[in-house]
Amino acid sequence: MDEFTGNIAPVAAQDMFGRPLKSLRLSVTDRCNLRCRYCMPEPEYVWLPREDLLSFEEMAVLVGSFADLGVDKVRLTGGEPLLRRDLARLVRLLRQDRRITEVALTTNGVLLAESVQDLYYAGLDRITVSLDTLKPERFRQLTGRDEFSRVLEGIESVGKAGFTHLKLDTVAIRGFNDDELNELIEWGKRYQAEVRFIEYMDVGGANEWKMDKVLSQDMILDTLARRYGRITALPERGAAPAQRFCLPDGTIFGIIPSTTTPFCAQCDRSRVTADGMWYLCLYAGSGVDLRKPLRMNMHPAHLREIIRSGWAARRDRGAEERKALERVGLRDGGLIEIDRLREDPHLEMHARGG
Repeated sequence: MDEFTGNIAPVAAQDMFGRPLKSLRLSVTDRCNLRCRYCMPEPEYVWLPREDLLSFEEMAVLVGSFADLGVDKVRLTGGEPLLRRDLARLVRLLRQDRRITEVALTTNGVLLAESVQDLYYAGLDRITVSLDTLKPERFRQLTGRDEFSRVLEGIESVGKAGFTHLKLDTVAIRGFNDDELNELIEWGKRYQAEVRFIEYMDVGGANEWKMDKVLSQDMILDTLARRYGRITALPERGAAPAQRFCLPDGTIFGIIPSTTTPFCAQCDRSRVTADGMWYLCLYAGSGVDLRKPLRMNMHPAHLREIIRSGWAARRDRGAEERKALERVGLRDGGLIEIDRLREDPHLEMHARGG
């Protein structure tokens, strides 16, 4: 036990394949202020009742239970996490646990400029901003909103606030933004940002995913090599989802090839939704309710055992299983049918979570 904080020393949990529990995606809201075609494109959604959402204090308690079992990295996601008022307060709560070595944020950037300084002072370590295009009209077409200038303002504000680690995530869609890869790399250089290209994933029911829309890692590398020349692969990524590469001028970029090259064998991450449902795999169709025992004031040891036993029974290799369906011609449309998502707000939020 830490004599200063009273926290117990982490005891690493492992699943059925020996994968540790290390990284937690924590959704703080199911709501979003954009309607991106690849994520949540429908104009209206049924939002979770506000009383069902975990308070920041409840989230901190849950994170503490995960830290007891080895989690040391937390990424705040949504929906759009900056829609949750006073998010900096949650960051401060999480930073009180010394076992958490990193608190990061994934955001669409629309509200970033007005909150970035408070997040920096609260102790946030890193920010990732979604940036799928540099063309205002294409942005409006993709997101259903005219917020491109605010996203750019948010990106520009990150360095000014004091952050030194910025990533720009681009979902690469064949026939949509595959003509902008070079420009995105160059734009990232202006802000010392690492651009990460993400293969289009088939987790949602309304995003009209098709395999022929996937711009694969090989296609991305081929496009960039024609512009920049020889590209060098950096050492193994370990449990990180991105494979990292270096251009001849030293610029680092990443590719998350989870559609064509799954990273299931090393995956150490899971997701808790804003109302406390725990999903052990991005492709999982069901989760574990952690809000109920939390609000029953269950003893921390019992809550910890629910998490430990859940992870110990984990056999998920969702991306690999989807890849196997492709080999036999059964992978075409989205993973989860839209009608099922509409019936289950928990599953809907999980499928579109960052």
